[in-house]
Amino acid sequence: MARKTRFKSGLVKRFGPWPRRVASVAVIIALWPIVMTFVYAVFPPPASNLMITRLVNGNGISYDWVSLDRISPYLPLAVVSSEDARFCSHNGVDWIEFSDVLDEATDGDGEGPIRGASTISMQTAKNLFLWDGRNPIRKVLELPLAYWMDFFWTKRRMIEVYLNIVEWAPGIYGAEAASQYHFKKPAAKLTKREAALLAAVLPNPIRRSAGKPSKRVTGIAQRIIARMNIMGPYVACLGLRSPL
Repeated sequence: MARKTRFKSGLVKRFGPWPRRVASVAVIIALWPIVMTFVYAVFPPPASNLMITRLVNGNGISYDWVSLDRISPYLPLAVVSSEDARFCSHNGVDWIEFSDVLDEATDGDGEGPIRGASTISMQTAKNLFLWDGRNPIRKVLELPLAYWMDFFWTKRRMIEVYLNIVEWAPGIYGAEAASQYHFKKPAAKLTKREAALLAAVLPNPIRRSAGKPSKRVTGIAQRIIARMNIMGPYVACLGLRSPL
């Protein structure tokens, strides 16, 4: 017994308390999104990881949380039509879309996939708890987080959080701030066209503008409007108020 005690003491002297501290930090980081999923099921997030990262890099934050009832129903319809058409039917990850993207990536034409396969649940997990950029480790972490959040949150809560934390221009987060910034009106008064323009810039809100749309953004918005016109039955899980 004395020998074991001496051995332990020797390890502590050699390595110090840092391994234990590093392990404790790792456990806290791993548990943070799991615990905060419960908290954010009820309370608005005060900020997202993406906001904090951008702030550290010198960007400001314009963020004003509003409930889904205070957002025009055209906006969630436009975003689902554009970003995640099977949002109401999958459990956080759309494996059908993954399969299609994988086929595009391996079809041998050398161009690779022309789109991504991130669901709204995955994007919410990324923005809220992870980091931006094309990192395979982040992508691996997104999948279980998306399943976890989709399991505990209703679809309505998922879209509400997403619409409130997504970036719509440099430093502009959420539907209310985006609506005021681009159209000088509250999110509740967005028209179908304005909602489609906001959805059209989501893949790259740093370079695209909803308030001053390019010809390309306008064209994308028109295609989104066409999808919106037939998406009504596929967004029943959101409980959107009329008109749709």
